[in-house]
Amino acid sequence: QVQLVESGGGLVQSGGSLRLTCSASGLIVTDYNMAWFRQAPGKEREFVAAVRWNRRTIYADSVKGRFTISTDNAKNTVYLQMNSLKPEDTAVYYCASRRTDWNLIQSDLYDYWGQGTQVTVSS
Repeated sequence: QVQLVESGGGLVQSGGSLRLTCSASGLIVTDYNMAWFRQAPGKEREFVAAVRWNRRTIYADSVKGRFTISTDNAKNTVYLQMNSLKPEDTAVYYCASRRTDWNLIQSDLYDYWGQGTQVTVSS
């Protein structure tokens, strides 16, 4: 049984940093395509970043240069390092995984999801 558990969210001031953690069980993160999505109140879920099974990464334009996705094989964990945070980054952040390797920005193609962690950036 696959389980993804996010942690690391919280309240931070604009310009600050947070690191989100996605702890996986029931799958090996380096065998899957792993991603982070986010959903703000009243908005649709949107793609943030993904790391492919071959370690190549992709980012949404809105976070490029500020966020970094990475994996820790020993801990079977995916991280999202978020720097230079802005109020518009406020959202619930979700970890997701899938086997297939195309159109990684589309949320409905993912097989497994975590429960989410709240990130709030104050101005």
